[in-house]
Amino acid sequence: MQVEPREPPLERGGEVYTPNATWSRVRSAVQGANLLIYLGHGNGFPNPYNATLTPLKVDGFGLNGSLNGGNVRTTYFGEYYVQTQVKLAPNAVVILNHLCYSTGSSEPGNPTPTPTVARQRVDNFTAGFLRTGAQAVFATLGEASYLIDSLFTSDQALLDIFWGAPDRTWAYRISFPSVRTPGMTAVMDPRAPGTYHRSVVGNLSLTATAWRG
Repeated sequence: MQVEPREPPLERGGEVYTPNATWSRVRSAVQGANLLIYLGHGNGFPNPYNATLTPLKVDGFGLNGSLNGGNVRTTYFGEYYVQTQVKLAPNAVVILNHLCYSTGSSEPGNPTPTPTVARQRVDNFTAGFLRTGAQAVFATLGEASYLIDSLFTSDQALLDIFWGAPDRTWAYRISFPSVRTPGMTAVMDPRAPGTYHRSVVGNLSLTATAWRG
């Protein structure tokens, strides 16, 4: 008789790590969180593979399909799973770190996106998370510790926290009202035209004090 592998316990603070980062474990760990930090694979839209947005596969999590399944084959749980099966705390903040597409970027080796495509990628990647109760979704391909430090120690508004990044550029900034999540504002901070490395979408007047409360 084949014995199914036993689910290992969650790490301290609801942390989940590969090769045991299955959807069931991640879903359990994030419920009710006021800060969700995801470092992993990103699969967004628009992309070179699909002509239309596929909510089951894009703009969510790229996880292990099974326990100890390794990192070669990634199983994607898109925005449909995020918005229908995750409920975060009121005023929650999400940080996406080093995910392709999340900041508007392409995958390494792929052509640089147009500004229109980059804006769509940012808006799409945040939509599912903003339907979980989150008030803002930060995305960065670089250092994210300044976000965490400011959330826990400052009274700044989320927009000011975004612009407090040590690697901010500012000169090529882009701001637009979210199409996917009406009422929310999107801000992008390219390093140079076409080089998209930081973004945030949400209720950017929310303060860190209100988040902690």
